[in-house]
Parts: sequence; structure tokens; C-alpha cells
Amino acid sequence: MSTVEEIRDAAAEQPFTTPQILPVEAYTSQEYARAEGDRLWAKVWQQVGRIEELPRVGDYLTYEIMNDSIIVVRTSPDTLRAYYNVCAHRGRRLVDTPEGARDARGHGKQFVCGFHGWRYNLEGENTFIAERDDWPCGLDKQNSGLTDVKVDTWGGWVFINMDPDCEPLRDYLEPAASLLDPFQLENMRYRWRRWVVFDCNWKVAFEAFMETYHVPYTHPEFMNFGAFLGWARAQGKHSNIGYDAPKGMEENQAKLRIGSGPDARKSTIQLQNFTWENANTNTTRTLVDAAQRLVEELPEGTPPAEVMQHWLASARRDDAERGVIWPTVPPEIVAKSGTAWQIFPNFQIGHALNNMLCYSFRPYGDDPDRCYFEAAVYELFPEGEEPKTEWVHTPVDDEGWRTVLPQDFSNMAAVQKGMKTRGFTGPKPNPYRERSVVNLHHNLSQYMGTGAPRELS
Repeated sequence: MSTVEEIRDAAAEQPFTTPQILPVEAYTSQEYARAEGDRLWAKVWQQVGRIEELPRVGDYLTYEIMNDSIIVVRTSPDTLRAYYNVCAHRGRRLVDTPEGARDARGHGKQFVCGFHGWRYNLEGENTFIAERDDWPCGLDKQNSGLTDVKVDTWGGWVFINMDPDCEPLRDYLEPAASLLDPFQLENMRYRWRRWVVFDCNWKVAFEAFMETYHVPYTHPEFMNFGAFLGWARAQGKHSNIGYDAPKGMEENQAKLRIGSGPDARKSTIQLQNFTWENANTNTTRTLVDAAQRLVEELPEGTPPAEVMQHWLASARRDDAERGVIWPTVPPEIVAKSGTAWQIFPNFQIGHALNNMLCYSFRPYGDDPDRCYFEAAVYELFPEGEEPKTEWVHTPVDDEGWRTVLPQDFSNMAAVQKGMKTRGFTGPKPNPYRERSVVNLHHNLSQYMGTGAPRELS
């Protein structure tokens, strides 16, 4: 068996999918985009923020998806609640998003409508109606209070669901939740976070990051440090991706991986330096510094597997000395969990032992050609030393994105334009490396009632 065949046999765990073609309407049709509001977004769990962003009773944040706006508020030390962000009187939003901001944040004991002064406590109950006696009947707790939205937490994130009959969040997230629980993602905190409104459909943006098939061609500089081709697996509603790795190096399917070539010590140093400077993602200062010592601490000719073990053990020890404790995750879980999970419909978790890179994608109203794109890097920090961060609006040409992500941006805008070309018959994802893309559309079609992938013939 050749090396490539051996890698695929070890990594795939699923047979190749039958080649499929996807409908372009899901990306370009305004009718489809409008239908997503009722058929998709009103029915699914959506990640809206982190638990640590709401530490005190009365802290709140807002989340917008198409025409709906949601308030999530801490009502007790152990309780979060969510409501539609709308006054029961005349429909004015209770909390306005500041101009140019991603969302609204604040703290208070009540919500007051700026139109006629109706008031609501943190439990969503109406506590004041001006000239209440003018309504001798008809108003009651149900129609004068705030309307509840389902809210739950997992992995340190807050999720909402507008469907009152939705399945529990934990059930919805499986099998991702069980495979990611050992990474203790709830202990990580933001290192940086950025957002922008981008000129493509939200699915085009999501799909740019849910496969590694593009890496050699969009990011050719990474090929100087090893092979970055990988697998994609359907996982029910969700999917995950990872790197191909020879037998005996299964952990190199994960986010923290060594460089290849004749000297894994040197290529790992180069890979870490490049990643830190040009992406500022998928690594930490501790990992970069530990990599710099590999040539000093290991002899030439050290096998790649031993280089990886030494590097990670050294970085783990360095972090422990400054009060950062990595989780201990069984190697088979590290391998099986891969590099990133695509949580249906619009959230990606790129997890590692001490850091993660996450993306979120949302439609821009019912405009099929625009979307909200959000990227956040998280890290384990010593308690009390977490940096103070906010969502920073960052235009696509801003140097804050460094050099790697803008390469993806150039594809996203070009793909959206290309989708509308008369000669384009529809996306044809790689049945091995882009199975995640097909799986996304398979699940979308279950909600939308249209747009199922078709066999390519």
C-alpha cells in the first residue's frame, strides 16, 4: 500500500461520498435568502457570545439574525435568560445597536422602551405601563411582557434558539460536544476578535474555511512546512476536518502539528514563526518559544513523532509554570476530533489544547450577496491575566487581518461573483476533502425543503 493510500485508509473512516453537485440558488437567490429566516434561523441553535461576557446580574448583550433581535441577560448568578428585543406595546426595539457596532452591550436592572416608557424587569415581566387605566381589560402578563427565547450554554458559549419546541442544546451538538468536551474549551478566553460585513453569501464564507483542499493553492507558502491536505467527515448535522497523517502519527491530524521535511525540528520552528507573524492564529507565544528551542534540545535526525512529543511537552511545562494548565486529552480523541468542527449551521470551532480559532457567519438581512463574518482567537491565560478585548470592526483590507486570512477573502468575493456566471453549473465538492460542504447542504435542504445535493453525472 502506498503512503497516500495508507493515509486515506487510516484517516477517512467513512467511504468516499458519491460525487455531488450543489444548486447555486442557495447562494444567489434572494427568495431562498428570505426563506432562510423562517425555515432555518428560526429553528436552529445559534452561538451568540461567551458566558464570561455576562459576569454580573444585569449584564446583557444583543444578537441579530435577519429581522430578529435577541437580548441575552444574566438574571441571577447561575441563570441566563433570552428575550426578543422588542417592546410589547408598539414594537420598538428596547435596546439599540450603536452605529458601527457588532451588537449592544450593557448593564441594568430593567429594560425601558424609548418610545412610550414601558418597562420590563430582568425576568421579562412588565413593571410599568404609562396610563395603565386606559386599558380596562385585555392586557395581561403574557401579552404585555417580553417573549422568551430558548437559551443554554456549552463549552463556554451561550446559544439561543427561537423554536420553543427545539431539541435540547446538548442533543443538538452531538457528537461534537462529546469529542470536544475533553479540550475544556470553557476555560479559554479571547485573545482577539474581529468582524466585517463581506461581499458574499454566508455559505460561501463558511465553506472557505471548512476544508483543507484549498490550502496548497490559496496558501502555497504553508507547503514549505509540510503537506496540508486533509479529510472531512460528516457528523450528523455537523462535520469536522483534519489533516492526513501517516500511521503512527495520528496526532498530527490535529491543529497543533509539526512541520515535515528532512528536519522536523527546523520546519516546526519555521512553521510556528510564520503562523505567529502572518496569521496570529492556531498557536500561542508559549508554543512559538518552545519551538525555537527544538534544535538546541533535540539531536539532528530525531524522528518527527518524537519532535512533536518533545515540543508539546515542553510548551505544556512552560505554560504550567505560569499558571496555565492544559487539559490532558487522550491521543485517540485528539486524532478523531481533527482540526475544526463545523457546527450547523454557521459556527466553526478550530480547537487545540491551549488555543482555538473560531468563525461565525450570518446573513446580512435578506441580501444573498453579503454576510457578517466574524473571527476570534482564544487562548488559555493565567487567571486574572486575560486581555481586555472587544469586537473590532476590521475592513477586509486592514492590516489587522495579517496576510493569511486576506488570501481567503479574495476567494470569497470572487466565488460569489462566479456563482452568477451563466456558464457555471454548480459547485462540485471533492468527495473526500470537501465532504463537509456537501453535508452542510444536505442538512440545509432538510430545513429549507429544497436545494438538496444531486449526484454528479
